Amino acid sequence: MVAMTQPHTPLRQILKTLKIDLPQVTPGGTYLPAKRVGNMIYVSGQVPMIGDKIVASGPVPSSCSIEQAQKAARLCVINALASVQTLGADALDKLRGVLRVGCFVNSDSNFTAQPSVGNGASDFLIELFGDAGRHARVAIGVNTLPLGVSVEIEFIFLTD
Repeated sequence: MVAMTQPHTPLRQILKTLKIDLPQVTPGGTYLPAKRVGNMIYVSGQVPMIGDKIVASGPVPSSCSIEQAQKAARLCVINALASVQTLGADALDKLRGVLRVGCFVNSDSNFTAQPSVGNGASDFLIELFGDAGRHARVAIGVNTLPLGVSVEIEFIFLTD
């Protein structure tokens, strides 16, 4: 396995600098928001919600523009980091990188730019982690997602 290095600045400090506050996590079902296995943290699918408010819904691009869906994907990253935080107070600062991202996009039948939507998450992860934020990814179009959201994203992080 290629070793990934932790950013020079702790992730909590990077988020503070970007004025990003992580939300409280309340699972919407019978599952864990995040689970650590060895040096990997698996994060359950995250949707673009702030509190109990959905910020991007419906198919892309007819109900939700590509740009809105990219912003929603960025919000999914923020919610994923909040899920990691449920594993302990120092869990965020122990993250060393991103291994994989699975991006699901509620898509119109002729929409084929799912990777562009996924870039909203990928670009933000690289901003947060530098080269350690580069990851393997899948971007898949689906006909519906939970709660009618436009985007759902799952993550695998590398940790100490």
